[in-house]
Amino acid sequence: MDALADLDLRIAGCRACPRLVDWREEVARTKRAAFADETYWGRPVPGFGPPDARLLIVGLAPAAHGGNRTGRMFTGDRSGDVLYRALHDEGLASQPTSVALGDGLELRGVRVTSPVHCAPPANKPTPGERETCRPWLVRELGLLRPTLRSVVVLGAFGWQATLPALAQAGWSVPRPRPAFAHGTHVPLDGLDLYGCFHVSRRNTSTGRLTPAMLREVLRAAARKAALR
Repeated sequence: MDALADLDLRIAGCRACPRLVDWREEVARTKRAAFADETYWGRPVPGFGPPDARLLIVGLAPAAHGGNRTGRMFTGDRSGDVLYRALHDEGLASQPTSVALGDGLELRGVRVTSPVHCAPPANKPTPGERETCRPWLVRELGLLRPTLRSVVVLGAFGWQATLPALAQAGWSVPRPRPAFAHGTHVPLDGLDLYGCFHVSRRNTSTGRLTPAMLREVLRAAARKAALR
C-alpha cells in the first residue's frame, strides 16, 4: 500500500474530536428522508485524487448529507455539483458529476481534501477542531510535495488552516501571512497558492461565486501546475 492510501485509511478511523464524532454518527443514524434507504459513511472523509497530483483543492469539511453520506469529498451535495462541473469544464475531471463511490469519476492531476475531515454541526468546525485535524493536512501536503505545484483554497476557514499547514510541511510562507480574498495569488517556493470563494450553496446561489469565477481560478492554478 502506498503512503497516501495508508494516510487515507488512518484518517477514516480518526475519533479525536468528540463533538464531531457524535454529530457525524448521529447524522448517519437518523439520515435525511431522501436518503433513508442508503447506508451512510458516517466517518472522517479522506482526500480524493491521485497520489501524484500537481494541483490540490482544499475545502472546509464534508457536508452532513454529502461526503458524510457518500464517503468522498464534495460528493453527493450541491457544492460538489458546482466544483466537479467546473473541474470537468477545465479538463481536470473525467465527468461533470460526482454522486457516489464507484460512479467512475477520475480526477486528472488534481486531488481534493479539507482541513477538517468530519462533518461538523451547522457546517462550522471550531478553531480547536481545525487545529486537531491539522496534522492530517500537514502529512498529506508532505506526501504530495514531490509533484504538487498549485493549491486552490476554497474560503477563509480553509485559508487560515492551509497557511500554517504549508509552513509545517516545509514551504516558506510570508509573514505577516497573506489575507484571504477571492482571486488572491501567493507565489511560494515552488508552489502557487490561490484563494477562491467557497462553493457553498449560499455563495453560488447569490452569485457571489459564479461558475465563470471558479473556472478562472482553477484555470490559472492548472496552468501554473502544467496541467493545461
